[in-house]
Amino acid sequence: MAASVKDVAALAGVSLGTVSNVLNRPERVSTPTRSRVEDAMRTLGFVRNESARQLRVGRSSTVAYVMLDATNPFFTDVARGMEGVAEAAGLSLFLCNSDLRAEREETYLARLEQQRVQGVLITPSDIESPLLTELPLRGTPVVIVDRTLSADTHCAVAVDDELGGRLAIEHLVDLGHERVAFVGGPVQLGQVRDRLHGCRDAWAKAGKDPDRLTVLDTEGLTVAEGSRAAQRIAGTTRSNRPTAAFCANDLLAMGLLQGCLGLGYRVPGDVAIVGYDDIDFAAAAAVPLTSVRQPRRDLGRRAAELLLDETSNPEHRHEQVCFTPELVARASTARR
Repeated sequence: MAASVKDVAALAGVSLGTVSNVLNRPERVSTPTRSRVEDAMRTLGFVRNESARQLRVGRSSTVAYVMLDATNPFFTDVARGMEGVAEAAGLSLFLCNSDLRAEREETYLARLEQQRVQGVLITPSDIESPLLTELPLRGTPVVIVDRTLSADTHCAVAVDDELGGRLAIEHLVDLGHERVAFVGGPVQLGQVRDRLHGCRDAWAKAGKDPDRLTVLDTEGLTVAEGSRAAQRIAGTTRSNRPTAAFCANDLLAMGLLQGCLGLGYRVPGDVAIVGYDDIDFAAAAAVPLTSVRQPRRDLGRRAAELLLDETSNPEHRHEQVCFTPELVARASTARR
């Protein structure tokens, strides 16, 4: 049976209040008495009941991040930025993976609210989900991560994905490509939609034929979907086949690269490839990938800072923070 506060007080020969002070306000206890209580805790193997403490104060010492896809290193890098801020504030960061499933996301949000977490950071599968509005009204702050908002209802931290899409296409146009494929989906995801919009905008501004920009919708942003896109590109006639592809994330780009090489295509000789996110694996691919870099840890760090400010600052005002992406050119788009 676990040792209780009463057991510690009895062994140390002090009151329950003294043990409580050692646990919560140690500066109020003299050094000899504190040492006696701490010795008793070690002897008994005492572990404080954090759940009971949280019940008394009405909230936990935890914040949570509901990420879109735990298999994507982009989101784990974002989480590492959050973790540093939470740790410095004496909080724990709980990670949830919605796996692009709205019903799973809703279940996590309900459970986190029941657990009285101090706040929620979320990359939502559906930015219109009513829970994102309802939770703050019931006392659980929510910060949107990797998405922008049209209304000032929440703090939000994102990267300018339309600019990122433009950077990718401008790079391919500069290299002389006249037939380009955009690989990504589902387009319901705001990130994909914005990157595609930027892609189309840059293509139009370059005066290119809109029919020569092909959109290859995918069911997800995975390596497997990228590999399937390679099969689709290979199935087009030579005269219509894209000579370059801009993928909505690096996992798709790596799958496309793998698929193209497996089919005997040269990268970039036959197909140039641009990814998005610039995860660590991009530079380590068989052909190092050109990618649009997002400041992943900065994104997570700033989101966590905004959340903690909202939980503790009565004068808090919502902020919409937008970082600027940059294109990192590597061998997958070398000049032909």
